[in-house]
Amino acid sequence: MGGGFHRSMAESSLPKLSAGPVGQQIHSIYRERLGQFSSTGQYSSDNLQGVMYEGRASGDDYVKLQVYSPPDLSRPTFEEATSHEFRDTHVGETFGPSWSTHWIKILLKVPPELQDKEHLELHWDADNEGLIWTEDGEPLQGLTGGGERVEWVLPPSFRDGEFHLFYIEMACNGMFGNAIGDSIQPPNPNRYFQLKMADIVAVNLEARALFVDFWIIGDAAREFPENSWEEHEALQLCNTIMDTFIAGSGGQESIVKCRKIAQRYIGDRVDSSSVYETDKEAIVYAIGHCHIDTCWLWPWAETQRKIARSWANQCDLMDRYPEHRFTCSQAQQYKWLEKLYPKLFDRVKAKVKKGTFQPVGGSWVEHDTNMPSGESLVRQFLYGQRFFESHFGERCRTFWLPDTFGYSSQLPQLCRLAGMSRFFTQKLSWNNINNFPRSTFNWVALDGSQVLCHMAPANTYTASAHFGDVNRTISQHKSLDQDRTGLLVFGKGDGGGGPTFEHLEKLRRCRGLSDKTGLLPRVKMGDSVDDFYDRLEKKVAEGTDLVTWYGELYLELHRGTYTTQANNKWNNRKSEIMMHNIEYLATLASLKDGSYKYPKKDLDEMWEGILLCQFHDCLPGSAIEMCYRDSDELYDNVFDTGERLREDALSALGLGSHHLPCQSLIAINTLPWRRSEIRRIRCREHSNQAYYVQFSGGPGVADMEVLATQPAESAACIKELEDGVFQLSNAHYRVQVKNGAIVSLFDIAAKREIVAKGQKANQLVIFDDKPLYWQAWDVEVYHTRSRQELTSGSSKIIDNGPHAVSLMTETKISERSWVKTAITLKASLNDEPSYVEMASEVEWHEDKSFLKVEFPVDITNTEASYETQYGIIRRPTHYNTSWDMAKFEVCCHKWADLSEAGYGVSILNDSKYGFATAGNLMRLSLLRAPKAPDAHADMGRHHIRYAILPHAGPLDSRTVRTAYAFNNPMEIRNVMNSSKKKGSPLLSSITLTGNPALILDTIKRGEDDEDVSRGELPVRKGRSIIVRIYESLGGKARGSLCLGEVLGVKSVCRTNLLEDDEEEGVMELKDGCCEIELRAFEVATFRLQL
Repeated sequence: MGGGFHRSMAESSLPKLSAGPVGQQIHSIYRERLGQFSSTGQYSSDNLQGVMYEGRASGDDYVKLQVYSPPDLSRPTFEEATSHEFRDTHVGETFGPSWSTHWIKILLKVPPELQDKEHLELHWDADNEGLIWTEDGEPLQGLTGGGERVEWVLPPSFRDGEFHLFYIEMACNGMFGNAIGDSIQPPNPNRYFQLKMADIVAVNLEARALFVDFWIIGDAAREFPENSWEEHEALQLCNTIMDTFIAGSGGQESIVKCRKIAQRYIGDRVDSSSVYETDKEAIVYAIGHCHIDTCWLWPWAETQRKIARSWANQCDLMDRYPEHRFTCSQAQQYKWLEKLYPKLFDRVKAKVKKGTFQPVGGSWVEHDTNMPSGESLVRQFLYGQRFFESHFGERCRTFWLPDTFGYSSQLPQLCRLAGMSRFFTQKLSWNNINNFPRSTFNWVALDGSQVLCHMAPANTYTASAHFGDVNRTISQHKSLDQDRTGLLVFGKGDGGGGPTFEHLEKLRRCRGLSDKTGLLPRVKMGDSVDDFYDRLEKKVAEGTDLVTWYGELYLELHRGTYTTQANNKWNNRKSEIMMHNIEYLATLASLKDGSYKYPKKDLDEMWEGILLCQFHDCLPGSAIEMCYRDSDELYDNVFDTGERLREDALSALGLGSHHLPCQSLIAINTLPWRRSEIRRIRCREHSNQAYYVQFSGGPGVADMEVLATQPAESAACIKELEDGVFQLSNAHYRVQVKNGAIVSLFDIAAKREIVAKGQKANQLVIFDDKPLYWQAWDVEVYHTRSRQELTSGSSKIIDNGPHAVSLMTETKISERSWVKTAITLKASLNDEPSYVEMASEVEWHEDKSFLKVEFPVDITNTEASYETQYGIIRRPTHYNTSWDMAKFEVCCHKWADLSEAGYGVSILNDSKYGFATAGNLMRLSLLRAPKAPDAHADMGRHHIRYAILPHAGPLDSRTVRTAYAFNNPMEIRNVMNSSKKKGSPLLSSITLTGNPALILDTIKRGEDDEDVSRGELPVRKGRSIIVRIYESLGGKARGSLCLGEVLGVKSVCRTNLLEDDEEEGVMELKDGCCEIELRAFEVATFRLQL
């Protein structure tokens, strides 16, 4: 009996007996180990660095070097340089000094042992920038130096064993100029550069590829969350790669095996653009970019070479990387390239046509937006868009300002009027107080116009295309509720350069990693900036409501740029006003006199110069001293040309110079309303005697009245009340001055004191001005803690009425610095607001100090008003929140105002921009003294004008118009006989009546009129006048644009800023007038067709 049942046991692959102990990896140690594999440190001969190259050749046998060194820091053209004799040179020689140029002639022969190698490069490093030229003068590629972008891929034709000739144009400056150490310090004029390397190198492409594989997987091991399997997997694979390399003694077979291991994590398509050809959704859109500061730590002439170096690099990369798309702004830079490097411009133009090189921005330069006038902002777009359209056949659709120091509240309106509905920046990530809370949003202007704004979530426009840059594009995205896509803008920038081959290789691997492993946001290459915004706009059209931001995008940093380099800012304001006047006069002259031709070429060149100087490191004052020598010279040319054009236009209008007898004098009022002005003049027949006269009239001609006497009730009077205390008075005010400060300003009609009780207006104060780092750029919130009042010396009467009275006071700042201030009160004019004017002459030689003038006023309001382009911006006078406090120093244009119900005070200025209002204390910023990057910024003599304008009632057109007049005094001329006393009727043939909030700001000729056009775009038949009007106070306003019969206007049509007639833009013209209505702060442009 019996029998057995045998149960079978499943076999296990797990060994029955332990082979030995296995310890848990110490995560931090194995992660830190990764640095050994690719670093250049003590293990470089044993790691991947040791097998990166398969051979190297150098020396005269293979690389013969000669040099020509142009004299006097000149920058000759290729043709000029190569026509000279060259001398022998060698690796190890030094070249200089700073800013000099050296042309290197190179004869290169590949040795036999390298001719069959897979990939050959020239490695050239002189620690400075350079540009490679072909033998026949074609620029090929830029070089950076200092270990960056030192390679040039040798053409296959060089493998024939013969010598081949090419040139390197060496520039004796680094990517960021010539400072030693800290790059924002003033440049060292005696910096020299040593040529360290000029080698032919055979590159092991598999080793180079493994280097990038390991870099990206290593980043995953370092940056993915430690509790994720993706992080652990990356760390294990990296260590396995290292073990495999070691086991194979770093041989080529081991390198291939290592790359196979890497494919487990990043996929097998990373060696070509096909890695992007999958149907998986990408949410990070990468675009190559090269931000080149048009001037900063280098002058314009060096920028012109940086453009060639940088853009040649990108054309080369586009040939090697089909997915590469590169975007670049600034029409000025394209124009320079066209003029100085025509062969390279043709190459760029071909890439633009292909769609790989993508112009963007629509403006002449990447300009400051705080300080230029409204018309200057218009011209940035007008000249920029016309250049892009005339050279590339298309206008830009995206406004591009990644590095400008804050963004004016009217930019969205002007963008829309210039054909752009999108805006890109990232600069507000630099805020040093508050974190800006948006990434993708609708930005709304003062008038309600909006643009779609995207701020790069990676918080840079010069990303290095790292794993972390891709990751941060989503992890730092602040608008994921509305949209989950982000723009990654990568490439070497500020000093130029743009993307490198490593950037493109890293992005390929990031995409491969996302597809193969996941967790990292998926990146896409091959699209344009416009493609990115097209998707966003489509999403909005389909119902996505983006969050909004109303008003200015205030940068909480670089507040000192409203004041630094005062002379440059004076040039800007004066040139803008001059252009307004010349265009007005030239427009009318071109209609009066058939022999007079509208000077379009000269005006274009002047505008382009002014717009260039508004670049965001030039006008703000944050460039080196060389840049201001350049801009001073340019402004001198602008003013000289402007003087000639003004004289030509006035002569054509029948108005001569002012060097004639008094009885034949008139004044030209170029503002669009009647005004009066008291002036002190000297006549030819009494050159030693000054007369007070009053000019009244306009627009156009203002007649002169000699002021022999002044009615007692309106006369200006001055008297000394007691020792050192003076009273100035007219029909409106009594002003008491003690020690140069105004201790009382009494409005007689309103019966109120304007100066706060116990305080002093026109009080000069000085502050210690040492920001955390950026000297020329920043003033910090703590600077007010160092406030010191400046004590004035004795005062003396310099004009005792009755038409004007003046009191001069001298104030000592230090042993080398002083201020002489004249306080002037003129006789009352019935039709003009009265104000107290200050004119100061300043000798300024301070060190890191800030000079301001204070006006404590008896006014209460939690907001102050400041003029901005085409409108008013209101900012807090309190520090309730950190957002309020951050605006402790702000930008204004011609005036700032603090008003309460029924009364207010405006502070007018001539060519100043910095201001602060804290409570009832108003401060106008006058001068700074930073020592970097310009060691001599603002040193020397300055002339400063400002005024106090009290007003009964609210802020209104009185302030706006008085500030215009304060900055644009009438031009005194003569008429040759009394029959012409009223001047040409043309001067008053375009007027605007109705609501005084409407400002007729610009009168010019149409860009493409047949008698004006320069041929860059299609010509329009006939002649036309362009007028621009805006609403200045913030409410709907109606008025009539009235046109004299002498003009012969046939029709009026509304246009955009680019002077395209709008659909349904034809205006009804009745009895020579057309009715207009503008919404609050709206800007409108009209074409008057003749």
